[in-house]
Amino acid sequence: QVQLVESGGGLVQAGGSLRLSCAASERTFSSYVMGWFRQAPGKERDYVTAITWSGGNTYYADSVKGRFTISRDNAKNTVYLQMNSLKPEDTAVYYCAARRSNRALTSTLYDYWGQGTQVTVSS
Repeated sequence: QVQLVESGGGLVQAGGSLRLSCAASERTFSSYVMGWFRQAPGKERDYVTAITWSGGNTYYADSVKGRFTISRDNAKNTVYLQMNSLKPEDTAVYYCAARRSNRALTSTLYDYWGQGTQVTVSS
């Protein structure tokens, strides 16, 4: 099965930047969608962004448009989340997820999940 490993989380001051990485074990991602979710303590999981592996079509939540950028490196089976102009409200555990592209890009029904990486933004 698909294995996903996130990295790149940490502590950053407001206005700073971080880049998260998600390494995938499979090379069959031409038919997959890769997404990033986040969940703060006591809050529901939020759908942050997604990208189709082959075509590069993207989705962004309104809360991160203009600040976050999702990208992928097909040769490395890796997707990235570049986070700029970070705000304290961006603090959360960020999860990488994957699914087959058999639903709309806005669908939150994903099949595979990483362990998560903590992002903390201080004031």
